[in-house]
Amino acid sequence: MALTSTSSAATRSAPPRPAAPQASGRAARRGRRDSTGGDGIVALIFIAPAAIGFLVFLAWPTLRGVYLSFTSYNLLTPEKWIGFGNYIRMAGDPIFWHSLGVTVEYVVINIGVQTVVALLIAVLMQRLTRSTFVRGIVLTPYLVSNVVAGIVWLWILDTQLGIGNQLLGALGLEHIPFFASETWSIPTIALVNVWRHVGYTALLLFAGLQAIPGHVYEAARVDGASEWRTFWSVTMPLLRPVLAVVLIITVIGSFQVFDTVSVTTNGGPANATNVLQKYIYDLAFGRFQFGYASALSVALLVVLSIITALQYRLTRAGRTDLD
Repeated sequence: MALTSTSSAATRSAPPRPAAPQASGRAARRGRRDSTGGDGIVALIFIAPAAIGFLVFLAWPTLRGVYLSFTSYNLLTPEKWIGFGNYIRMAGDPIFWHSLGVTVEYVVINIGVQTVVALLIAVLMQRLTRSTFVRGIVLTPYLVSNVVAGIVWLWILDTQLGIGNQLLGALGLEHIPFFASETWSIPTIALVNVWRHVGYTALLLFAGLQAIPGHVYEAARVDGASEWRTFWSVTMPLLRPVLAVVLIITVIGSFQVFDTVSVTTNGGPANATNVLQKYIYDLAFGRFQFGYASALSVALLVVLSIITALQYRLTRAGRTDLD
């Protein structure tokens, strides 16, 4: 009887068992929240420098430029609100339209030649060699700044003393004023920048080619497809997303050409190389017409946004044929 009473008392005094798993679950969830919160703080610390740089050097100047485009501002006096006056002036400015046309000519030559040559180099590297040394050689011109590249090519292609024209003379050909001719100046500047950037573009395309599975080429060979047929029916469709992104990047960069023009022709001869960025620079820092220069910059931003959106949509850059 006493044993039974003692057992009953022990049973009544024992803690309920289900409470332990509940407490353990709450502790685990609290630990996960603490861990997630800690990771979030660490992530914010890492992205803070980039975010601050973006806000200070990109977002704020863009908003400030949009505001100044609606004002008359010469840096020496407070800005004066004039509404759409700068944009009305831009619509009737023949130099602006000439500069836009010159820039488009440069972009067409630069992008057309650069894309074809870069694609050829990328395919040759994939088929013939994947040597790191060869990749380094291909990338070497990209390591040279635009200013240095422009000066070097200005010396090489000098009409009288340049080694390029000396070689033409040795072959019995007439000297060509590459940077001094209205006909040759823009194509020459475009090809100089092709020489500098083609290696970088080729490596981007080479990376895209590396991502194409080998079994699709094996299937093409089994079906009896030739190299040319395989390139157009297999390589190009599967490379399309990477090629589209590369085109978007290079087109945006080409519209912003300035330094090569500045050190070689300075916009001449007779405004033949007065690209849009050069015209904006002259207005802002040569004539101190910051309001009108800001309006041209906003117009360039709108043009690039439209071109980028059209490229992205027409090339279906966000989708791949591997799915």
